[in-house]
This record gives sequence, C-alpha cells and structure tokens, in this order.
Amino acid sequence: MSHVDDTAFVQFPQAPPEPLSELLPSLTSLAPSDPPPAMLSQLFDRNKTFKPKKKLEPSNPRYELHKLAQETLAATLGTGNLRESVKVPDGYDANDWISVTLLDLFNQVSLIYGSLCEGCTDKSCPSMTAGPKYEYLWQDTDKYKTPTKLPAPKYIDVMMDWADKQLSDEAIFPVVPGSKFPSNFLVVVKSITRRLFRVYAHVYHHHLDEIMAVGAEAHLNTCFRHFMYFSQEFGMLPVKETEPLKEIIAKI
Repeated sequence: MSHVDDTAFVQFPQAPPEPLSELLPSLTSLAPSDPPPAMLSQLFDRNKTFKPKKKLEPSNPRYELHKLAQETLAATLGTGNLRESVKVPDGYDANDWISVTLLDLFNQVSLIYGSLCEGCTDKSCPSMTAGPKYEYLWQDTDKYKTPTKLPAPKYIDVMMDWADKQLSDEAIFPVVPGSKFPSNFLVVVKSITRRLFRVYAHVYHHHLDEIMAVGAEAHLNTCFRHFMYFSQEFGMLPVKETEPLKEIIAKI
C-alpha cells in the first residue's frame, strides 16, 4: 500500500494492482449518452449533498461567467465534446474561468459522495484508501500538522471543510471587481484539485457497487471525465497522483 500525504506516495509493491477498468464501461463510449444536468440532480438526491452547495451571488464579478460555464457544460453533454466545456472562452481571464469551474467540481464531488455517505462509515472504511495499494494521510496547517491516518468519512469531511474554506477565502478568490488573484492562486487550486481527486479514487475503488446498484455509474463517469478534462487542460494533477485510477483515465 502507498501512503499519501499532500505531496508524496510511499509504495507498497507487494499489493497487486486492481483491474478496476474491467468493472466499468468505457468512459469514452459514454460520451454520446452523457446524462444532462437535470438527470444528475434527480438521481443524486440534492438533500444528501455532503456539504452545502456553493453558489456565487449576483454581486460576485464572476456570477455571469459561472452561468456561462454551466450553460457550456449543459450544451456539451451528450455531444461527445465534454472536453470543450473546460476550455477558457475567448475574451475571458483564465483564472476567472478556473475559479468558477472549480466551484462546480467541488459541488459535483459533494453531490456524488453525499449520495453514498451511508455506505462509507468508519467501520467499512477505517482508512482513506484507493484500493490495496494507496492510502491517503491528511495534513493541514491547523489541527493535523503531520500526516495523519483518518477513517475515510473523517478524511473527506475534513478535506471538504478545508476546500470550502479555501474557496470562500476572498484573499485567494477575490470578489471585489478589479481585484487581482494572489501569486499563489494556482498552487492553492492544484492542492484543492489534488485532494478532490482522492474522493473519486476512493469512490471508484470502494463504493462502485453502491453507485452501480442505483444505475448511476454513467453519471459518476461523466462527472469524473469533466473533472479530469479540467485537470488535464490546466495541468492540475501530477501523473503520480493519478496512479490509483490510471486504468480509467487511460480510457478518457
């Protein structure tokens, strides 16, 4: 098993790789039938969103851009052009676009995990793992100052609270018109993206049966493809971080 904190893997080579991709339909083949956002909302109960859905108020200078991002995503679902939905539209600032897209990715992860929280418990998932080879350890600058082993529900709870705090920090995501993004903006965004990825890794390896039992695998795959297209477009994830889902990613 590999132990993963915010920066490093520690390999445990005795654990054999899991043929995870054999459990899933090809992600590429799902492109023509990606479910529209309305169906996503119906299948994943909004009342079970893990964390409150983050929204931009009309007073936010990126409010209209956020609406454009959602409209672009809706327009590309079902067309096989989902990758186009993450590209910066002509005439817009890349950091503004990254900000609004990341907000949607956070909400999608919260929605997906919230729909299966009952199956992810301290007993069923005593550590935050992604199959037999990878374990994630939590570290922050507050309570957990050294890499710490946590049950998966606790890890995800702490991580989502941390991500929510970052996304709400106006020093990182400025809301005053004309304000500039900080010099460490992309560093923070990459850290958020990296940690959100770990929820997908855990879900695919340990809760896929629950997702498939309600016929939601296509929805999960669509959200993950959207997430990975964003990550690839802006270089958010180091290759080493994506190892737990490399078989799936290879099919995108």
